[in-house]
Amino acid sequence: MRARLERNGVEALHAELAARDPRAAERLNLRDRTRIARALEVIEATGRSLLDWHQEGQPPLLPRDSFRAVFLAPERDDLYARIDARFDAMLGGRALREVERLAARHLDPLLPAMKAHGVPALIRHLHGELSLEEAATIGRADTRHYAKRQFTWFRHQLPEFEWVKPEEARGWLTAIVSADRDER
Repeated sequence: MRARLERNGVEALHAELAARDPRAAERLNLRDRTRIARALEVIEATGRSLLDWHQEGQPPLLPRDSFRAVFLAPERDDLYARIDARFDAMLGGRALREVERLAARHLDPLLPAMKAHGVPALIRHLHGELSLEEAATIGRADTRHYAKRQFTWFRHQLPEFEWVKPEEARGWLTAIVSADRDER
C-alpha cells in the first residue's frame, strides 16, 4: 500500500477508497495518508469496511463478570511534569544524536520513527529552523497531547475499567481481594 501511495499519491488512493467504501472515504480527511491507506488495506485483506469492524467490535476475551479492570490514571499535571522531565532527560542524553543519525538517513518522513514525538521538531532544529528550546517545547507538547489522546481513547474504548490514581492502587487492590474473599 505504501508503494501505491508513493506512486499514485494520496488523492488517487482516496478516490479508490471513495469507490470501494464511500462511508469511510467521507469520514477521512483527503490528506490523511495513513488512515486512507489503512482503510484500503482492511478492505483488501478482509473484503469488509473498517467501519463495519468498528461497529461490530471484538468479542470479549474474558467473560465480563470474571475480572476487574483498572486503569492507573495519574493527575494530569503530574503526568505532564513527568513527560516534560523525561523529554528533557532524553535531550540531556543521546536523543539529539539519535535524531541526527535518523535525519542523515533521509528516510521517508511518514515512517513512524520519523513522526515520533519530538523528532520532526528536532530535525528542524538540526536544519537551523528552530532553536533547541523551541524544538524541545514542541516535542514536550506533542508528547503531552498524545498522552491526552490516550486518556480519551481509554475512556471510550474500555468503559469497564475503573480509573484509579497510582497512589491509591494498593488500597484499591486490597479492597478487591478482601471483597473477593468475603464472597467465598
